[in-house]
Amino acid sequence: MAEGVKRLQTPLGRVRGLGSARSGTHHWWMQRVTSIALVPLVVWFAAAAIGLAGAGYEASAAFVADPVNAVLLLLLVGVTLHHLAAGLQVVIEDYVRAEGVRLAAVWGVKAACLVLGLFAAVAILRIAV
Repeated sequence: MAEGVKRLQTPLGRVRGLGSARSGTHHWWMQRVTSIALVPLVVWFAAAAIGLAGAGYEASAAFVADPVNAVLLLLLVGVTLHHLAAGLQVVIEDYVRAEGVRLAAVWGVKAACLVLGLFAAVAILRIAV
């Protein structure tokens, strides 16, 4: 390389021979898509929660038992947890330096979101079916 020309790769990256993982664009887009999808879902959920304020268990169970509401609740839970996992992954990758700890934390977040999503889906479907 000619003298005076700066390389955009870090010295450690040159030694390791590592470059871009080429997966950041998909991750970035999924964060934006889930953000946009959450806007109408959260507005719907807030309106539903306000409408159910003070209602008893029977009214709430009847609300969840409606197929449209059950599907919207499942979408809300799924999209929220996907958005949460993607956002926490970015934070972990930006601030956790130790590679093993970073990998364990990312997998832990994904596993926790999956378990929470499964519990929420089972709860919604038990009421809806």
